Amino acid sequence: MKIAVITGASSGMGREFALQLPKWEKFDEIWVIARRRERLESLEAEIGVRTRVFALDLTREESFDEYAAALAECKPEVSVLVNCSGYGKFGKYDEIPLDDSIGMIRLNSEAVVRMTTLTLPYMKKGSKIANLDSLSSFQPVPYMAVYGATKAFVLSYTRALGRELVPRGIKTIAICPGWVATEFFDRATTTNDKAVVYYNRVYKADEVVKTALHDMYRTKKDVSIHGFPVKVQVFLVKLLPHKLVMRVWLKQQKHI
Repeated sequence: MKIAVITGASSGMGREFALQLPKWEKFDEIWVIARRRERLESLEAEIGVRTRVFALDLTREESFDEYAAALAECKPEVSVLVNCSGYGKFGKYDEIPLDDSIGMIRLNSEAVVRMTTLTLPYMKKGSKIANLDSLSSFQPVPYMAVYGATKAFVLSYTRALGRELVPRGIKTIAICPGWVATEFFDRATTTNDKAVVYYNRVYKADEVVKTALHDMYRTKKDVSIHGFPVKVQVFLVKLLPHKLVMRVWLKQQKHI
């Protein structure tokens, strides 16, 4: 049985992957993972592929035990793993509750490692791992310090793991969009809705996922970046001192 596994599939980028992935590859089942069961259950009718729903909170240890048990029981061939679960919080270091900061680390970084490690034994040559990353992974981001750090981890982990998996013929790709119109903002702004006030460009989730899938299936890229302006920004961030990059960011967000 050939399957795809998608975390964070109840909304945003994860949902778009569930909708678009069957256009690129045929699967016997798609396993969808998120906390909100009712949203996951509606996906099968929309994508036209049999789905298996896992209503799991990937910040909790027992969720991975349930996923590992399902893999061991079914012994599927996992052709694609998409790690999309994650969230962010805007605000100063002393405004964001510690539980939220730890939650970001667990969901944005630790869950990616756990899901990937548990899934790799069921992947073969030609399989693919896509990790939802962020433009924030390329630079330190004041007032999004923990979120940006978790995404920097994902970028480094994805690229390094990809090199290790070359002998097995398994591809990894980090998807690094700029701002995307999703429910991300609903949660991110609850701590301090004035911490981030400037959004230069906001892209649509379906457009970003379309680019990501093209890059995953049709290119050798290990990083997918949607939009020429974002690509320019990444290029400049690599050239300029981070001290200057952070100063520009702080000025844009009216903190200096």
